[in-house]
Amino acid sequence: MLACPCSAFNLRATATPAKPDVSNPEPEPKVRKLKGSPQLNRWYRARALRSGQKLERPSNRTGALELNPSAQRTSDTLSFESTSTTYDGDREVEATASGKPIYMVSDGTGWTAEHSVNAALGQFEHCLVDRGCPVNTHLFSGIDDVETLMEIIKQAAKEGALLVYTLADPSMAESAKQACKLWGIPWTDVLGPITEAVAAHLGVSPSGLPRGAPGRTFPLSDEYFRRIEAVEFTIKQDDGALPQNLCKADIVLTGVSRTGKTPLSIYLAQKGYKVANVPIVKGVALPKGLFEVDPEKVFGLTINPLVLQTIRKARARSLGFGDEARSNYSEMDYVKEELELARRVFAQNPIWPVIEVTGKAIEETAAVILRLYHDRKHKCSMPRISKRY
Repeated sequence: MLACPCSAFNLRATATPAKPDVSNPEPEPKVRKLKGSPQLNRWYRARALRSGQKLERPSNRTGALELNPSAQRTSDTLSFESTSTTYDGDREVEATASGKPIYMVSDGTGWTAEHSVNAALGQFEHCLVDRGCPVNTHLFSGIDDVETLMEIIKQAAKEGALLVYTLADPSMAESAKQACKLWGIPWTDVLGPITEAVAAHLGVSPSGLPRGAPGRTFPLSDEYFRRIEAVEFTIKQDDGALPQNLCKADIVLTGVSRTGKTPLSIYLAQKGYKVANVPIVKGVALPKGLFEVDPEKVFGLTINPLVLQTIRKARARSLGFGDEARSNYSEMDYVKEELELARRVFAQNPIWPVIEVTGKAIEETAAVILRLYHDRKHKCSMPRISKRY
């Protein structure tokens, strides 16, 4: 995540000037300077350090927010004059604006807001890949008081950011909405509309309490312990270990090396599925248990040979092997032979679905596997993944 370039701006109001009273002149209103809170500044610095950006101190300090008290009492048009800065502790630091900012604010973990934004950004890959429309996303999680919320929205106004929020407390959500209207910030309430729709459907009012709020408890349910058990099982079954336990798995993945079996297994395990993965390696016999388990549990993974060779070369370099140290592992002939071996294994077991993982994210492959898994388990006529609460 990139550092937040903070922009200082002057807040002014344009109003019809009144005729001066010569007999009783009023003193000029004093200009009050506001700055972001030290805590918010530290968040900016932490993000910059995590992204590897070098923070340079400017020779002069800029970036104070000038607020004319008389402008607060009017509803006139607001004008913004910005300069690109970021924060180093309590000091402001110059930075280069490298993309349009999107602020994601949540009173919980921010998972919903972050994944919603990522899903939406997937529709703009055609311009994000070549930086035709660069975007910087900034996540603020655990925001449970209005003061901090206003600091963040104020900073979003400085940067001209889009604000996306998931706030369970209706008063917090309304405060965010009104502040965005006041400062002219585009905003999207992700949680509000769906919560209202579910409330109308169930005929029950929502609690309005964010996760982790005092008085709100989450007992450790059976589902929670199933997820923990699934993760433990999957780790022990990684890379063909303990083949005698294949019959205990909910899902079995098989394919040649570097087709993403391990990360896919862990991702599925976190959703509560016990997963085992079995590698297909030239010259190594597959375990008998793979052909004895329910074939509807087994899923084959395949990949484009050129992509696989590239991945394997990168893997070899990460292990310290130079280009001069030639290995069959990343040679095209060997790659093609292993993929052909996998193809023959899959052909001998036609019940196993074979999934092409080239160019797919782990989440996309997992979605295909779970849809097929549930279709087979529940004999659904329509593709779905059902869950009872």
